[in-house]
Amino acid sequence: MTYTPGIRENLRPFLEQLLQVFFVGLTIGLQRTVIPALAETEFGVVQGSMTALFAFVVSFGAVKGAMNFVSGRVSERVGRRRVLIWGWLAALPIPFMILYAPSWGWIVAANVLLGVNQGFCWSMTVTAKMDIVKGSQRGLATGFNEFAGYGGVALAGLVTGYLASYFDPRMSLFVFGLLVILLALSAGLLSFTETLPYARAEAARHKSGETTGPQPRYVEGPENPTSGQIFALVTWRNPTFMALAQAGSVEKFVDALMWALVPVFLIAKGATLIEIGWVTGIYGFVWGGSQLWTGPFSDAFGRKWPTVAGFFLCAGGVLAFPLLATLTAWSVAAAVTGIGMALLYPTLIAAMGDIAHPSWRGSALGVYRFWRDLGYAIGALAMGLIADAAGMLEAGFWFTGLAMAGSGLWLILGMEETHPRLKPASRKEKANA
Repeated sequence: MTYTPGIRENLRPFLEQLLQVFFVGLTIGLQRTVIPALAETEFGVVQGSMTALFAFVVSFGAVKGAMNFVSGRVSERVGRRRVLIWGWLAALPIPFMILYAPSWGWIVAANVLLGVNQGFCWSMTVTAKMDIVKGSQRGLATGFNEFAGYGGVALAGLVTGYLASYFDPRMSLFVFGLLVILLALSAGLLSFTETLPYARAEAARHKSGETTGPQPRYVEGPENPTSGQIFALVTWRNPTFMALAQAGSVEKFVDALMWALVPVFLIAKGATLIEIGWVTGIYGFVWGGSQLWTGPFSDAFGRKWPTVAGFFLCAGGVLAFPLLATLTAWSVAAAVTGIGMALLYPTLIAAMGDIAHPSWRGSALGVYRFWRDLGYAIGALAMGLIADAAGMLEAGFWFTGLAMAGSGLWLILGMEETHPRLKPASRKEKANA
């Protein structure tokens, strides 16, 4: 069988992957509005304890980060589809744990399983797309992927906000979550094309010199690196990989803030669940929808400067948020933050795909996503401790905004352009590849 790369050439598996990542987004989105807003009244979190509240984001981020690394390595051996199905099986108990949770500890435990689900399922949709698209389409592909995923996050946050306002909150989350997970598992079992052969075929073409067009500047590394070698390569041995990894980690501070701190902040300002759903939903919808143009934008104009611009836009939106006092103003700040995330998010993934060799691309993406989603845990823990120490929720916004600005500066200084058309491999690099 000929494994030809390209979105048009592989439209069916591309659409299958989009459906899966939409379901993944719905699964995480069901926790975005109701659970943090009702943590004290429904699940017994001690009033005012931001560290305790953020524990459910910390557990999610730590587990998801580790599972990204594990899933990337395992998928190189058993394939992408099998790992995806394992992720959905891990998610099955989550709606039941939310329904019957006698304490906040159950929500923290449910988010451990959510981390496994996200680390396996979302990772595989990204990796599978990198397997089947052309190098010139990586920004477009990741833009579509993250549009579908974060569109699902935003939609679920808005829908569950309405459901919990009119019906029993726990039962609403239970029915919504179980339905989504069962549909996703069925789709994975019945219709998800295995894409590992595409990655192996690409590696073989590159090795034999059959590739055409601008040659990517693949980072030098062993043909079959060990887990330790690939972890070191992405984490600190290569400056561009290192800059991308730290950027991925810090940008998750923003999502942790929008997930856990913003609903609590808005509740304190007198907002309703529906209003919270709209503010966080606007952030998610703008983030998701804008990636339909930011992904192709990075294919045309490069990876570095759109990413840098995204970090500084996010910093501005986050720092402005606690200075505002109306629903309209908060919505605008959320939209600005969403545009910033759209500029940086798919572009970071595309940059990783540009310079990671196809023979170990899944593993490299797994390490990147390990550090990226560990950012949930690092950011949430830091925000909780800082907010508790300062005695004000606003401190979490200041910390996140300054961290984003610092990370953007690191990218300016430490990241090289990765787009193969703008910075193709030299003759020496082609010979060594």
